[in-house]
Amino acid sequence: MLSFEERKKIKRLMQREIIPAIGCTEPISVSLCVAKATEVLGAEPHRVEVLLSSNVLKNAMGVGIPGTGMIGLPIAIALGALIGKPEYGLEVLQDLKPADVERGKLFIYGQRIKIDLKTDVEDKLYIEARCFTETESSVAVIHGNHTQFSYIEKNGKALLEKEMKTSEEKRNDFPLSFAKVYEFAIESPIDELRFILEAAKMNREASKMAQKENYGHNVAKSLTGEKGKVLFGENPHSRMISATAGACDARMDGALIPVMSNSGSGNQGVAATLPVLTYAEEAGSNEESLIRALILSNLSVIYIKQHMGRLSALCGCVVASAGSSCAITYLMGGNYSQVTFAVKNMIANITGMICDGAKPSCALKIASSTSTAMLSALMAIENRVATSQEGIVDDDVDKTIRNLAIIGKKGMAETDRIVLDVMTRKG
Repeated sequence: MLSFEERKKIKRLMQREIIPAIGCTEPISVSLCVAKATEVLGAEPHRVEVLLSSNVLKNAMGVGIPGTGMIGLPIAIALGALIGKPEYGLEVLQDLKPADVERGKLFIYGQRIKIDLKTDVEDKLYIEARCFTETESSVAVIHGNHTQFSYIEKNGKALLEKEMKTSEEKRNDFPLSFAKVYEFAIESPIDELRFILEAAKMNREASKMAQKENYGHNVAKSLTGEKGKVLFGENPHSRMISATAGACDARMDGALIPVMSNSGSGNQGVAATLPVLTYAEEAGSNEESLIRALILSNLSVIYIKQHMGRLSALCGCVVASAGSSCAITYLMGGNYSQVTFAVKNMIANITGMICDGAKPSCALKIASSTSTAMLSALMAIENRVATSQEGIVDDDVDKTIRNLAIIGKKGMAETDRIVLDVMTRKG
């Protein structure tokens, strides 16, 4: 039985990891870092140099920047220097106006931005922004967490030096297990969990936006169009996929709307909430069941990401959809064992889906993983599960999750390097 203090710690963990973000997290985090360096500089920089770890660079190259109609890092950097407000966190560009985009373009055309790969860092999430005027300079570093500054400097004098904990060290601060995740979601007083409804509400609004406009590859509209209805039908399954892919369509193409992220990823937040919300509505679940399911999904994601790290060669949709599959199984009336079956089924199925950066086609991956989440839940509720004789699945659900993390962190490290190499050599 979790104690009151343990529940408080888990709730604080969730509230730290589930936060609003406008736009793809990596380029927006770069924008945040530049905004902080500019604030410390105290003037508009004449030039900006940015050093990035390979995973940040990979996730920032091909995604739309909200409200700009432009793709990639240069405009994110320019706007961070010109109008970014560090106090807004991952909503750093929320005050953006059309005139600011034109100023940003001029900043880029003036060749005032330099972007390089930071090769001598082990952490997959590293952002260093250096801003200069004729006489002064500043440095800001984000390290390990999309919003956490580990170093700030002005004119060579350090203003902040903070040793950042690794994901493993943070996990050891309050070690979770899948049993604790389940108990917190299912047994905690319901009033302690209502905060999660804001995530569902915010992400639903992003999904609705995709139905009003054309974004990215219009994955959601393909599903809901006339041909889509003939091929995929009009049913809970197709509506879950459409709702989830739609939010991804919008945010990956630069829609100026926040989503509630999970563990540093907006797409993970979307994939952990919208399939669950849609299924609950289709099934007529009551509010308490919805809340507990959303908590189960989102906390499962946080738990798995504690082992895997924030950025990985493995697509985050795999992790997020494992969470939503658990929640759907619970909403179907599943017990603890059946919920663990859902995790094992997911890991047996789509482990190995690569992350080749954030971009509009992420909506395709979210559609695939959402569909897999539904299949895994259906099998789980029928007591059908991948066994320990198959692949990386173990009898113990926590060991199965650790095996997934080993694949994502170590096994696919070379894949990650090759993916970045391919992406940067195109054209």
